[in-house]
Amino acid sequence: MKDPEELARHYAALINLVGEDASRDGLANTPLRAAKALQYLTQGYEQSLEEVVNGAIFESDNDEMVIVKDIELYSMCEHHLLPFVGKCHIAYLPEGKVIGLSKLARIADMYARRLQIQETLTKQIARAVEDMTGARGVGVIIEAKHFCMMMRGVEKQSSVMKTSMMLGTFRTDHRTRTEFLNLVHD
Repeated sequence: MKDPEELARHYAALINLVGEDASRDGLANTPLRAAKALQYLTQGYEQSLEEVVNGAIFESDNDEMVIVKDIELYSMCEHHLLPFVGKCHIAYLPEGKVIGLSKLARIADMYARRLQIQETLTKQIARAVEDMTGARGVGVIIEAKHFCMMMRGVEKQSSVMKTSMMLGTFRTDHRTRTEFLNLVHD
């Protein structure tokens, strides 16, 4: 983990550069608080897929779709360092192994806590689930609102970006993809 004091010095400089006084009463502790918040929001860099999954892969004869939907997601875009928030839906078709339920949300969080674009995040989650489970297919959909579109630029409050990544059977079999899409939108 990076030194929060060093990050705090950079935050103080930024506060001063926008015309504020980083030492005034209301802002005196803000640089350190902001540094610690940034460390938390980017802790995905300090985690590995193996640590997050922590061996929670289990033998199973289930070959039917497993889906977890509406996983809350918080990330920061690499273009403006502003948040995007939404939900993630993950499904996979087991091939002799299943993953612990909470691990899907933990995988999503690990990648979300890195600076990136939503398209990359969607792909990373799908590939990670595929790699860890050896699934016949994986589907991931992310729906998110981007503060860079809401607070600046075009300032569109209701716009939602949707991205998807379909691997294996989810890509090649329209019935599997349709089942996933129907279950997500129930």
